[in-house]
Amino acid sequence: MKKQIEVFDYANDILKGIKTGVLLTTKADDKVNTMTISWGTLGIEWGKTLFTVFVRENRFTKSQLDKNPEFTINIPVGDFNKKILGLAGTKSGHDMDKIKEIGLTLEESEKISVPGIKELPLTLECKVLYKQEQDRNAIPTDIVKDCYPADIDSSFHGANKDYHTAYYGEIVNAYIIQD
Repeated sequence: MKKQIEVFDYANDILKGIKTGVLLTTKADDKVNTMTISWGTLGIEWGKTLFTVFVRENRFTKSQLDKNPEFTINIPVGDFNKKILGLAGTKSGHDMDKIKEIGLTLEESEKISVPGIKELPLTLECKVLYKQEQDRNAIPTDIVKDCYPADIDSSFHGANKDYHTAYYGEIVNAYIIQD
Protein backbone atom coordinates (compact mmCIF):
# COMPACT_ATOMS: atom_id res chain seq x y z
CA MET A 1 0.00 0.00 0.00
CA LYS A 2 1.20 3.53 -0.76
CA LYS A 3 0.31 6.75 1.04
CA GLN A 4 0.47 9.59 -1.50
CA ILE A 5 2.34 12.66 -0.25
CA GLU A 6 2.92 16.26 -1.23
CA VAL A 7 6.69 16.46 -1.90
CA PHE A 8 7.29 19.81 -0.21
CA ASP A 9 5.45 18.68 2.95
CA TYR A 10 8.35 16.21 3.28
CA ALA A 11 11.15 18.48 2.02
CA ASN A 12 12.88 18.54 5.40
CA ASP A 13 12.85 14.72 5.61
CA ILE A 14 14.14 14.43 2.04
CA LEU A 15 16.96 16.94 2.54
CA LYS A 16 17.99 15.42 5.89
CA GLY A 17 18.02 12.02 4.21
CA ILE A 18 20.35 13.24 1.49
CA LYS A 19 22.87 14.40 4.09
CA THR A 20 23.10 10.92 5.60
CA GLY A 21 22.39 8.94 2.42
CA VAL A 22 19.47 7.86 0.28
CA LEU A 23 19.20 5.33 -2.52
CA LEU A 24 19.07 6.17 -6.21
CA THR A 25 17.47 3.21 -8.00
CA THR A 26 17.55 2.53 -11.74
CA LYS A 27 16.35 -0.16 -14.10
CA ALA A 28 17.55 -1.00 -17.60
CA ASP A 29 17.68 -4.24 -19.57
CA ASP A 30 15.51 -5.83 -16.83
CA LYS A 31 18.26 -5.20 -14.23
CA VAL A 32 17.41 -3.14 -11.17
CA ASN A 33 20.35 -1.41 -9.49
CA THR A 34 20.64 0.92 -6.54
CA MET A 35 23.40 3.11 -5.16
CA THR A 36 23.79 5.33 -2.14
CA ILE A 37 23.96 9.05 -2.83
CA SER A 38 24.52 12.01 -0.57
CA TRP A 39 24.47 14.69 -3.26
CA GLY A 40 21.12 15.78 -4.65
CA THR A 41 18.79 18.73 -4.88
CA LEU A 42 15.08 19.24 -4.52
CA GLY A 43 13.52 22.24 -6.21
CA ILE A 44 11.47 23.78 -8.96
CA GLU A 45 12.58 24.56 -12.51
CA TRP A 46 10.51 25.08 -15.64
CA GLY A 47 7.44 25.10 -13.38
CA LYS A 48 8.09 21.45 -12.46
CA THR A 49 9.09 19.83 -9.17
CA LEU A 50 12.52 18.26 -9.69
CA PHE A 51 14.98 16.05 -7.91
CA THR A 52 18.46 16.36 -9.40
CA VAL A 53 21.03 13.61 -8.91
CA PHE A 54 24.74 13.74 -9.67
CA VAL A 55 26.36 10.56 -10.96
CA ARG A 56 30.04 10.02 -11.73
CA GLU A 57 31.09 9.14 -15.25
CA ASN A 58 32.03 5.47 -14.84
CA ARG A 59 29.35 4.39 -12.38
CA PHE A 60 27.09 1.51 -13.41
CA THR A 61 24.15 3.73 -12.43
CA LYS A 62 25.11 6.25 -15.14
CA SER A 63 24.95 3.60 -17.87
CA GLN A 64 21.56 2.53 -16.48
CA LEU A 65 20.23 6.13 -16.51
CA ASP A 66 21.50 6.68 -20.03
CA LYS A 67 19.59 3.58 -21.22
CA ASN A 68 16.40 4.33 -19.26
CA PRO A 69 16.01 7.94 -18.09
CA GLU A 70 13.86 7.14 -15.05
CA PHE A 71 14.81 6.65 -11.42
CA THR A 72 13.43 6.45 -7.92
CA ILE A 73 14.84 8.13 -4.85
CA ASN A 74 14.36 5.95 -1.78
CA ILE A 75 14.53 7.74 1.56
CA PRO A 76 14.56 6.17 5.03
CA VAL A 77 11.70 6.93 7.41
CA GLY A 78 12.27 6.13 11.07
CA ASP A 79 14.49 3.21 12.05
CA PHE A 80 16.10 1.23 9.25
CA ASN A 81 19.10 -1.02 8.69
CA LYS A 82 21.97 1.42 8.03
CA LYS A 83 24.00 -1.42 6.49
CA ILE A 84 21.78 -1.02 3.41
CA LEU A 85 23.35 2.36 2.64
CA GLY A 86 26.84 1.04 3.39
CA LEU A 87 26.56 -1.93 1.06
CA ALA A 88 24.75 -0.03 -1.70
CA GLY A 89 27.44 2.65 -1.54
CA THR A 90 30.51 0.40 -1.60
CA LYS A 91 29.58 -2.34 -4.07
CA SER A 92 29.19 -1.90 -7.83
CA GLY A 93 26.30 -3.03 -10.00
CA HIS A 94 28.99 -3.86 -12.57
CA ASP A 95 30.00 -6.79 -10.36
CA MET A 96 26.92 -7.93 -8.48
CA ASP A 97 23.16 -7.83 -8.09
CA LYS A 98 23.01 -5.46 -5.12
CA ILE A 99 19.24 -5.84 -4.71
CA LYS A 100 19.61 -9.58 -4.18
CA GLU A 101 22.82 -9.38 -2.14
CA ILE A 102 21.43 -6.76 0.26
CA GLY A 103 18.03 -8.47 0.40
CA LEU A 104 15.95 -5.45 -0.62
CA THR A 105 12.22 -5.68 -1.29
CA LEU A 106 11.17 -4.05 -4.56
CA GLU A 107 7.85 -2.21 -4.74
CA GLU A 108 6.33 -1.67 -8.18
CA SER A 109 6.07 1.97 -9.13
CA GLU A 110 2.89 3.55 -10.43
CA LYS A 111 4.11 5.94 -13.16
CA ILE A 112 7.58 4.76 -14.18
CA SER A 113 9.34 1.45 -14.82
CA VAL A 114 11.80 1.70 -11.90
CA PRO A 115 10.65 0.19 -8.60
CA GLY A 116 10.82 1.68 -5.14
CA ILE A 117 12.45 -0.04 -2.19
CA LYS A 118 10.25 -0.99 0.75
CA GLU A 119 13.04 -0.73 3.34
CA LEU A 120 13.49 3.00 2.48
CA PRO A 121 9.82 3.81 2.02
CA LEU A 122 9.64 7.53 1.16
CA THR A 123 9.73 7.24 -2.62
CA LEU A 124 10.08 9.80 -5.39
CA GLU A 125 9.37 8.54 -8.91
CA CYS A 126 11.33 10.65 -11.39
CA LYS A 127 11.61 11.04 -15.18
CA VAL A 128 14.76 12.69 -16.49
CA LEU A 129 13.93 15.92 -18.34
CA TYR A 130 17.49 17.08 -18.87
CA LYS A 131 21.05 16.00 -18.21
CA GLN A 132 24.24 18.01 -18.14
CA GLU A 133 27.88 17.01 -17.72
CA GLN A 134 29.78 19.18 -15.30
CA ASP A 135 32.21 21.66 -16.83
CA ARG A 136 35.35 20.84 -14.89
CA ASN A 137 36.88 24.20 -15.87
CA ALA A 138 34.02 26.06 -14.18
CA ILE A 139 34.34 24.33 -10.80
CA PRO A 140 36.28 26.31 -8.18
CA THR A 141 39.79 24.98 -7.51
CA ASP A 142 39.13 24.28 -3.82
CA ILE A 143 36.12 22.10 -4.70
CA VAL A 144 38.15 20.22 -7.33
CA LYS A 145 40.86 19.64 -4.73
CA ASP A 146 38.34 18.40 -2.12
CA CYS A 147 35.97 16.39 -4.33
CA TYR A 148 38.04 15.22 -7.33
CA PRO A 149 41.61 14.65 -6.14
CA ALA A 150 42.32 10.97 -6.82
CA ASP A 151 43.69 9.66 -10.08
CA ILE A 152 41.35 6.65 -10.08
CA ASP A 153 38.26 6.40 -12.25
CA SER A 154 34.86 6.11 -10.63
CA SER A 155 34.26 2.45 -11.35
CA PHE A 156 35.91 1.80 -7.95
CA HIS A 157 34.39 2.63 -4.54
CA GLY A 158 36.01 5.70 -3.06
CA ALA A 159 37.32 6.82 -6.42
CA ASN A 160 36.79 10.45 -7.16
CA LYS A 161 38.67 11.48 -10.28
CA ASP A 162 35.62 11.43 -12.54
CA TYR A 163 33.28 14.37 -12.65
CA HIS A 164 29.49 14.09 -12.50
CA THR A 165 26.57 14.30 -14.85
CA ALA A 166 23.53 16.04 -13.38
CA TYR A 167 20.22 14.31 -14.13
CA TYR A 168 17.23 16.60 -13.61
CA GLY A 169 14.33 14.28 -12.76
CA GLU A 170 10.76 15.54 -12.74
CA ILE A 171 9.03 14.05 -9.72
CA VAL A 172 5.95 12.46 -11.27
CA ASN A 173 4.78 10.65 -8.14
CA ALA A 174 5.62 10.67 -4.41
CA TYR A 175 4.50 8.37 -1.63
CA ILE A 176 5.44 6.39 1.43
CA ILE A 177 5.34 2.61 1.06
CA GLN A 178 3.31 1.11 3.91
CA ASP A 179 2.62 -2.47 5.04
